[in-house]
Amino acid sequence: MNNGWIYRDQVKDVDAGKTILDYYTQKYRHSSQEQWQVRIESREILLNNIVVSSDTILQAGDNLIYHRSPWREPEVPLHFEVLYEDRDLLVINKPSGLPVMPGGGFLEHTLLSLLKQKYPQDTPVPIHRLGRGTSGLMLLGRSPLGKSSLARQMRRSTIGQDTPQLNKVYRVLVQKNSISDRLTIEQPIGKISHPVLGYLYGATDRGKYAHSQSKVIERYPNHTLVEVTIFTGRPHQIRIHMAAAGYPLVGDPLYIAGGTFAPITKETQSIPVPGDCGYFLHAYQLSFIHPRSQQKQNFKCSTPDNWDD
Repeated sequence: MNNGWIYRDQVKDVDAGKTILDYYTQKYRHSSQEQWQVRIESREILLNNIVVSSDTILQAGDNLIYHRSPWREPEVPLHFEVLYEDRDLLVINKPSGLPVMPGGGFLEHTLLSLLKQKYPQDTPVPIHRLGRGTSGLMLLGRSPLGKSSLARQMRRSTIGQDTPQLNKVYRVLVQKNSISDRLTIEQPIGKISHPVLGYLYGATDRGKYAHSQSKVIERYPNHTLVEVTIFTGRPHQIRIHMAAAGYPLVGDPLYIAGGTFAPITKETQSIPVPGDCGYFLHAYQLSFIHPRSQQKQNFKCSTPDNWDD
């Protein structure tokens, strides 16, 4: 069991006039109206530090606090491998299944929590994130120089700079073996409506420009090992782009051909969410300019053993 958590919200103009029950039911759809009703009646939710009823009307600027009781978090791999370390930065190999930041039911079973335990003083800060189900190379800043320089390189790499200093290459297993040897994908990515979660990121012409390039490494009877270089940093870019091209990742429970989410039916046992695992996506290669020496740094990290199964 963890120690529970306090979630804080401030009511925006658009939500003024709603009841406190409607606010939570509509904004946080992972729980039912009945569940939110019980939490309000159990005094787990306070409005401006005062206990209120579920039909209390909210006003813009009100402060809401939800005291979530301790809960047992899902089991995840609670380890990571340090590949390189100096006073300015850290390069690690993150296992698939380990979330980077708190969220989606994870609080202490996260990379951030592990980093705080290993480095209680001056905890390294992730320069970029990997999805929970994604394994491989992650870059973290340690010193003020490291954090600022690497963050700047990261920003340049995610806005489509022609010659970014920080480069990331991934390896993925995609469905089918008919994908072209080389592929350029520039499908915009943005928010698409979801009947339960409100929205998800997916392929939409109303989204932001996104650029990926892929090349085939090896073909198998029913799937293909592909190397993908991304030139922008959109949410779930590789999963969405490969699906949009007609080649979803092997085992991806969420994104299907076309770059949208799997349909939800009455027979659906559980609703797929972005943090679900099962897909094969690995941060294989990472290069950047060292903040202090100004020398080019290159790292590679082999795919996990279970990819050979």
